[in-house]
Amino acid sequence: MEVAKKSGPASDVRNALKTGIALLRDAQVSSFTLAAELLLLHVLGSNRAWLYAHPEEHLSDEQQGRFLALVARRAAGEPVQHLTGHQEFWGLEFEVNRDVLIPRPETEHVIEVALDRLALRELRSGRGPIAGGRGMLIADVGTGSGCIAVSLAREFPEARFYASDISEAALAVARRNAERHGVSSRIEFSSSHLLGGGNACAGPPRFDAIVSNPPYIGRREAASLPGEVRDHEPAAALFGGEEGYELYGALTREAAAQLKPGGLLVLELGHISLAAVQPLLAEPTWSYVNITNDLAGIPRVIAAELARETQAQ
Repeated sequence: MEVAKKSGPASDVRNALKTGIALLRDAQVSSFTLAAELLLLHVLGSNRAWLYAHPEEHLSDEQQGRFLALVARRAAGEPVQHLTGHQEFWGLEFEVNRDVLIPRPETEHVIEVALDRLALRELRSGRGPIAGGRGMLIADVGTGSGCIAVSLAREFPEARFYASDISEAALAVARRNAERHGVSSRIEFSSSHLLGGGNACAGPPRFDAIVSNPPYIGRREAASLPGEVRDHEPAAALFGGEEGYELYGALTREAAAQLKPGGLLVLELGHISLAAVQPLLAEPTWSYVNITNDLAGIPRVIAAELARETQAQ
């Protein structure tokens, strides 16, 4: 990488990083060291190993200006992911912007649970391994950036996917992410609320699995959210109603109508959602209900299978 030589307080990698860290620390930005690193890596188009192996490499005036401008924007509250335009999820890099929810590490539990439960279901039925998802159709409701659908499509190279979102702008981002990771030919994107209500739920059930990270924050909690979340991420992807769990009722009803008998439903939960959601997945409609905690011990994912003997209408 070519960089111009000059002198100044932020003219080399070491001093630029020190300056960025100090500015973000003074602004009380969380994880200020990591934020400064990511912004400098973005400006230099490099990786962390290069950054720390070349502390005396000089920055051009343009690089210094870009870096300090990004640091100022982060100090003012903009998320790092919006400044760099990407976020890693499930080992893949996803485009993100103000039109989509930034993928969180907690949402990777949805992928883990879906993979484990689909494999367990096949073993329990005596069918053996899934074999790349051949013949499966999986829905991702409220796809946002497409991180769940794309990640599962990479795990199941022979499965097909249906990804819905109420936001056309979010779907545009999801389509680009699917194209980036080579799975766009196997994902049908649809602009709809949840599974589309009556229109999508008409006809025979079609999905082998439905996964979703629905909006689950209560509007009454808005004032307590960090400004970088409340002011920069789309409200439609954050808020699920006044309490936060209002969407789960419609989602579970539509899922029950659209899952094949024995089909799997995997839902991410908000921190106070479990008590409201668990009764929605009761027998006789649902079976094999399981709850997965995140690393903080918070119930994060609930999964259930549609009973083979009955299908909700």
